[in-house]
Amino acid sequence: MDCILPVRIHPGRSVSDQTKPAPAGVAFALGAYGIWGLTPLYWKALAHFPASELLAHRVLWSCATGLALVWLLGARASLREALRDPRRWGPVTVTGLVIGLNWLVFLWAVLNDQVLATSLGYYITPLVNVLMGVLVLGERLRPLQIGAVALATLGIAQLAFELDQLPWVTLVLALSFAFYGLVRKTTAVEPVAGFALETLVLLPLGAAYLAWLGLRGEAVFLEAGVGTIALISVSGIATAAPLILFNAAARRLPLSTLGFFQYIAPSITFVLAVVVFGEPFERVRLLAFACVWVALLMFSLDSFRASRADPTAAH
Repeated sequence: MDCILPVRIHPGRSVSDQTKPAPAGVAFALGAYGIWGLTPLYWKALAHFPASELLAHRVLWSCATGLALVWLLGARASLREALRDPRRWGPVTVTGLVIGLNWLVFLWAVLNDQVLATSLGYYITPLVNVLMGVLVLGERLRPLQIGAVALATLGIAQLAFELDQLPWVTLVLALSFAFYGLVRKTTAVEPVAGFALETLVLLPLGAAYLAWLGLRGEAVFLEAGVGTIALISVSGIATAAPLILFNAAARRLPLSTLGFFQYIAPSITFVLAVVVFGEPFERVRLLAFACVWVALLMFSLDSFRASRADPTAAH
């Protein structure tokens, strides 16, 4: 997964209307999280590229896709409004750089056979979101949430102790994704325009890096065949497609329902890592995942009970 778009109430529909899961919303959610879960297969096909060069190309093609979506989906006014407001550039620059870091670490992990670490990172992201709500927004945790965060922390701590090193891929992905969501949630920019702006922030860095590689004769892309060039050129679509599907799902489903779909992507990635890529899943990692899985079960149970007690809280 790469980023979460802010959810808005669909015009003309009441909150109570959106508490009824729509079949289309479920289909969109399955599509979004399914694509996110399968992305390691796409990037593995480009494993002969360095992660840094792949990131630069991803930024380049994502920016082109984002601007095309702005035009096709009629978000030009929103983009112009954001460009004219200097107060929005600070948050957008931050979110752009943070999602760029998230992309880079994810790509490096996939190319270096650490897909299992990315799965664990996205499993714990909801719990990191809760923790950031406490530390940054002053929210209070319910007892079951406290237990879930504590259990997940215990699992990560024992993993670090047993491996004698911090699981930095897992932690960077979870922290960057959660921080991105926190800042993006408070930034008044429409989803499609926001995606275009964030990639525009990264575009000069990506373009400069590709130019530098070209001048040094180290650009793998320049030596690639037609098939590889075609494959890497759709990276923008591969990045934008699940975001569009997610936004469509978010407009049709309550957050309490959508939240249960978020575990699909790391679950697919977990299966790919163990079954397809053959990454080791020894006892120490099993214990870490077990702690996180139980913590997520507690977290989901608490969210379900909270939404039943106050249906409007999910929105």
